Amino acid sequence: MIKLREDQVKQKIDGVLKTVGTELAQYKEQYMQYEINDPTNIFQQRSPHNLSRFNNLANRMSSEQISEKIRKAFDKVDLENIRYEFALISGPMSSFPVFETQSANFAIESIDSVSNFIPRSGFLITSPSGSFSENLTNDEALFIIALDWKKEVLRSLSFSIALSVLFTFVILAAFYVTIYTMLRQKKLSDIKNDFINNMTHEFKTPIATISLAVDALKNDKVMNDKEKMGYFSGIIKEENQRMNKQVETILKASQFDKQEADLDLKTLRVHDIIENVVDNFALQLHDKGGDAELKLAATNDTLEGDEVHFTNLVNNLIDNAVKYSKDNVPIHLKISTSNNNGRIFVRFEDNGIGMNKDTQKRVFEKFYRAHTGNLHNVKGFGLGLSYVKSVTQSHHGNVKLESILGKGTTFIVDFPVKTEIA
Repeated sequence: MIKLREDQVKQKIDGVLKTVGTELAQYKEQYMQYEINDPTNIFQQRSPHNLSRFNNLANRMSSEQISEKIRKAFDKVDLENIRYEFALISGPMSSFPVFETQSANFAIESIDSVSNFIPRSGFLITSPSGSFSENLTNDEALFIIALDWKKEVLRSLSFSIALSVLFTFVILAAFYVTIYTMLRQKKLSDIKNDFINNMTHEFKTPIATISLAVDALKNDKVMNDKEKMGYFSGIIKEENQRMNKQVETILKASQFDKQEADLDLKTLRVHDIIENVVDNFALQLHDKGGDAELKLAATNDTLEGDEVHFTNLVNNLIDNAVKYSKDNVPIHLKISTSNNNGRIFVRFEDNGIGMNKDTQKRVFEKFYRAHTGNLHNVKGFGLGLSYVKSVTQSHHGNVKLESILGKGTTFIVDFPVKTEIA
């Protein structure tokens, strides 16, 4: 595009040179005819040699008049911003031309052929054949130098270049969005597949257990034994509650994701909730030879929150420590509280398997679970920590994670406390 525009500008400059040269030639012939036909013109008494010398254009027109004609010619071809220098030369071009008139910087600018456009040959100004001035005046030549003409090329193309750059950015942005969308869709597809696999595992076991229990209830020996009837009925109820709990987990996560969860806010005592949840996990901790160490040192443990969701938050963080504990290593869970700047900080520290850097970056993502190969030794949908983050944010709190692979994980949540206890 630039190359094409350069050729067009060159043609316009050549056209300006031809236009002005032709106009000067006509002016020269008309003026000569007027003087020859003027009976009072004393120059009729001159010899042809003196007459031709006297009637050169430089003797008839000032440098400013010639420059004005050149300026108007440039304006007509939409090159009004271009700068130029010019010269009018008389005499044979092959020998020793005489500069009749020239602009101030013509000699200097004629040397710079890199920045300036200098036509190879000027426009030869001759009297038309058969005219009054034929053979009575010397041939003359007009030269024009276009200064920094490439800047004019770029200026004239500035809009097109800007539009091209804009379209280029649009194309790159569209390409980026397309690739980003494809990668995100792939990620969502992987998450969906993982969720379906996890859900299949989570529901397959209780369904199979219920099916076996129902088959057992159909047995005549079981039907006649009230103790066995009660045992298998209890299994069915327990597995049914387990599936119901999983369904509620999914629904609650969906509500927070859509921001449809209704919070029943009231004054809560954080220490009481922590102690109650730890008591509920006492059997699981003892089964793994572990314990929970409480250091509830916060002087103000009251906050405005939803008791059910806040209890589930504490429950999920403790359950996470139990799920991801080391095999054959007693669980040691430390829970501590403190106050700072009108907030209560709750710290859950375990000695479990820990997390690598990649897992730490994604652990709060919905449905994300750390890869454990083909093993499915940890139950869940990958919604627990996503739920924790949603509940924390809905209570104007923050959650932070610190973990070292193989040594353990620490979750720190903080919430604004109530300054006055109701």
